[in-house]
Amino acid sequence: MSGALVKTLRMIKIEHTIFALPFALISMLVAAGGWPSWRIFLWIVVAMIGARSAAMAFNRLVDHHLDERNPRTAARELPRGELRRAPVWIFTGAMSLLLVVAAWQLNPLCLKLSPAALAVVLFYSLTKRFTVLSHFFLGLALAIAPVGAWLAVRGGFDAFPLWLGAGVLFWVAGFDIIYGCQDTEFDRRAGLHSVSAALGDRAALGVARLCHAATVIFFAAAGFSQQLGWPWTVGVLTVAALLAYEHWLVRGGDLRRIDQAFFQVNSWVGLVFLAFAVLALLWP
Repeated sequence: MSGALVKTLRMIKIEHTIFALPFALISMLVAAGGWPSWRIFLWIVVAMIGARSAAMAFNRLVDHHLDERNPRTAARELPRGELRRAPVWIFTGAMSLLLVVAAWQLNPLCLKLSPAALAVVLFYSLTKRFTVLSHFFLGLALAIAPVGAWLAVRGGFDAFPLWLGAGVLFWVAGFDIIYGCQDTEFDRRAGLHSVSAALGDRAALGVARLCHAATVIFFAAAGFSQQLGWPWTVGVLTVAALLAYEHWLVRGGDLRRIDQAFFQVNSWVGLVFLAFAVLALLWP
């Protein structure tokens, strides 16, 4: 079982939780006006791990046979036979339960909304079968992070997490459209829906640029709603520069550096923005 767990964690790339976690922490810190408590921080992190792990494991399960047919994904643990489906189903259920338990530990509203959050993060994996908007469903799944963290602290909605969540939605949709350009021809053969399969790679990259322009606007609006001052503005401009660099790496549809654009640049976006958010809260 321990071997299966290690393989499952490797399969779902647990380290990529870093994409959404900084935005949950930003929302948590702004909601609390600083550090809320170690208890709230702990359960927010547990909820994040549970939600993302359940979503990724479910994605690998429902895409198992598609991954077998796609040369880019055929070496994953399930298609290769390194993992059986049953342990992954157990893991998916356990991580789903972990999300609900974390929400229960936070407050009654989080608990009531946890099934809806779970439904969204799991439903994304099915969307590529029927809509070109699948990238935006993935963005919505990650946009839950800042909204949920705000609810964990405040127990109610506000403009800031909605603006921040909208920025995350378009940020994720944009980089997922870029990443999806690797599978354009496979998506077409398999009858799957993606922006690149529908429009071609060059047009898809144009859509991704528009998404990331929207990201910058929404992030700026989030800071304005809380009057977070110049450190937040500098953070937004830094994110804009990182996103511009990401698009420069894949300019003209050249996908040779797509891993650098997708994994390295996007991992820095959240971390850098978190650093400037902390500075905005600390600056008098």
